[in-house]
Amino acid sequence: MSKIKAAIIGCGAIASNAHIKAYMNNADAEIKYFCDIDLARAEQAVLANGCGTAISDYRIILEDPEVEAVSVCTPNHLHAPISIACLQAGKHVLCEKPAARTYEEALTMQQAQHKAGTTLNIGVVNRFNANVNAIKRMIEAGELGELYHVYVSFRSHRSIPGLGGAFTTKAVAGGGALIDWGVHFLDIVMYCAGDPRPVTVSGQAYSKLGSDIAGYAYTNMWAGPPNPSGTYDVDDFVTGLIRTEGPTISLNGAWAQNIGVEEMFIDFLGDKAGIRLQYGQDFIVYGTKDGALSETKLKLKQEDMFQNEIDAFLRCVRTGEKLASHIDTVILSSQIIQAIYDSSEQRGEIALQAEGGRIEG
Repeated sequence: MSKIKAAIIGCGAIASNAHIKAYMNNADAEIKYFCDIDLARAEQAVLANGCGTAISDYRIILEDPEVEAVSVCTPNHLHAPISIACLQAGKHVLCEKPAARTYEEALTMQQAQHKAGTTLNIGVVNRFNANVNAIKRMIEAGELGELYHVYVSFRSHRSIPGLGGAFTTKAVAGGGALIDWGVHFLDIVMYCAGDPRPVTVSGQAYSKLGSDIAGYAYTNMWAGPPNPSGTYDVDDFVTGLIRTEGPTISLNGAWAQNIGVEEMFIDFLGDKAGIRLQYGQDFIVYGTKDGALSETKLKLKQEDMFQNEIDAFLRCVRTGEKLASHIDTVILSSQIIQAIYDSSEQRGEIALQAEGGRIEG
């Protein structure tokens, strides 16, 4: 069987550090194109990997019938138009998270996938993480009893990324801490809880600490340095409460806060046991046994979740398998994020449509 020819659109950090390596490690794949609006960056990817052709116009990929699989690793504002164009050209697509800047954009992507019939997966890579899947299995097996609430904390001291640049410009990114970090945490919760339908959402987002770009003091700034003449119109702190047909979910998240403590964890609260997952790390199970309190730390053999994600994507290109990261499922996270932003703007609770945005294929 011939190799699956793939293309990378956007050759920045997530492509270089994750997608490209994973394709290169898969014997069933061959990268034919590296595409970036900065042609030099695409050329560097060709040089570093010893394969493919560097291009700056993704439409070349659309016109090449050999290309079956495409990773879209562009800034958020390009996710919808590029993914839709690829789907319409008959390509299978893995689009990095978030699906899009808004729920409406994500819906247009979902509709395009249904019309095209090819695959559209979203880069919610934690669905391919060993610890996350172990927690999901424990919940499904009833080891926590009734999962009634999940608490999420993704808070850092002062680490707004690239202040004044693409990450802090709403027209490009769609939002700040919630859409950048919160999407991962919310998706883990939804996945482990069985993707329950969200019913109501109440939230508040704040854009406070980065407003004075020139005077902003920080502990670190990935995607930096700051651009004092740039834009800052996204959230640096967010809080929310989501009621679902399963557990309730509460969250507090911050790129920047005036508390010098970093928290990156999820608490799954059941009536028999509870779990604290440290994001990207191990987890502890808290319970009782024979009238005594118990505490068990589980350490699993860790695999590269990005490799698992790309391997699964390439497999579904061959088989048509519908993965847990398919747009039909992940659209729920887009709906929740949009509702938190809408609730913040309207300063009230948002009741969601009964269908929850999910369109079954």
